[in-house]
Order: sequence, then structure tokens, then C-alpha cells
Amino acid sequence: MAVRRLHPDQPHDFSFTPENLAWANETIAKYPPGKQASALIPLLWRAQEQANNWLSEPALRYVADMLGVAYIRAYEVATFYTMFQLSPVGTKAHVQVCGTTPCQLRGAEGLIDVCKRRISEHPHTLSDDGQFSWEEVECLGCCANAPMVQIFKDTYEDLTPESFDKILGAIARGSAPKVGSQIGRKTSSPEGPLTSLVDPKLYDGSTVGSWRARFPELQEGASADAPASPDKSKG
Repeated sequence: MAVRRLHPDQPHDFSFTPENLAWANETIAKYPPGKQASALIPLLWRAQEQANNWLSEPALRYVADMLGVAYIRAYEVATFYTMFQLSPVGTKAHVQVCGTTPCQLRGAEGLIDVCKRRISEHPHTLSDDGQFSWEEVECLGCCANAPMVQIFKDTYEDLTPESFDKILGAIARGSAPKVGSQIGRKTSSPEGPLTSLVDPKLYDGSTVGSWRARFPELQEGASADAPASPDKSKG
């Protein structure tokens, strides 16, 4: 992971649009008096979305002033979390490739090779048309469906270099590729067919009677005061 610093070229100022300002004030009001600093992450995220998906220094200062916190507090949060971008990113996609162990073992290096070929040889560098950028990040929380990438808010999982290349191509054409698993898995279900709990009788009710026979004290009409069966294991 590279050291995260503010971009050398900064805009002169930043302010929320009227709509975002109203949203920010509503968000701040959700926290008790004196705890407004808790709204720092959501406000920074909204500022990033407004400013073409990256955070400038004026935006950090603007949000800090709204919350009454020191500028360094906003800087600490923005430089710690990789969800915040500190330099301009691609207008169509900023690709975050998970490089943590599960994804590495399942082929993340191949995804990085695609980024180098299609976008730029180096991370945090815009493509020639300014539409794409990429970086390698730590765990994005989809380890069971590795390897995966996140593009803005969406995750794309169970990738191969070929399927990832097609996703980038679709985005470049203005299409909306399928999010989530690219091999049809639902959430983090096992890859391939189910191998356990597959007997239909488990779900049709036909085994209920045999289950009840094992627990006669639970059958309808059994006395609540009936003595428990003796424990024969104690001799």
C-alpha cells in the first residue's frame, strides 16, 4: 500500500449543492449534541460523490468546518480509508482490485495485469482518455468469492482476467455490466452444486413423525409433570 497524500493540484474551493447541504444537515441532526463528529465519514463520502468521486483539500476543510472538528481529523479519516480518493479518478470507473491473500491465491495478479494493459501501467494514474483509473487495495470483504474488484459502489466477484476484461469493455461502451458473482453464485454460496442437505425429505414434512418419536415428552397431551426418563448411563 502506498502512502496516501493529497493531490498536488487542488481546486480553489468546495461547497455542497443545496440538495447535498440539506442532506448533510439532516445527517448531522441524527447524532446527539456534541457528537456531530460522528457524521464525518458519511459527509466526506457525499462530498466525494459530488466532486467527481475524489476528495480535495477544500472539501476536507469544508466538511471539518461543518462539524466543528480540526482539519487534521478529516485528513486522518480520508487518508486511512481507501474508500476515499485523494486524487482525480476515471470518469467512468475507478477500479479497486483486492490484493489480500484470498484474492491473490485465486488470481488477483491476473486482474492487475488487465488494469495495467487497459488503463495504465501505474495505479492512481488516469487512462489516456481520462475515463478509467485503478489501484490495489486491502480486503474488500468478499473473500469467499475471490478474486474480486470494486468499482465505485459495486463489487464484481468470481472474476477471471477474461470476464474482468469484458466488464471494463462494457463500462467503456456505456453499458451496465452485471454486478456480484460472475459465475452465478448467490451471495457466498459454495461454488458448484450443493453437496449437503440435498434430500427432499428434509423439506416436505415426511420426517416430522420420526423426529417426534424421539422426544415423547414433547408430544401433544404429554404431562408437563411427567418424570424425566432415567439416565441409564449412570448405572
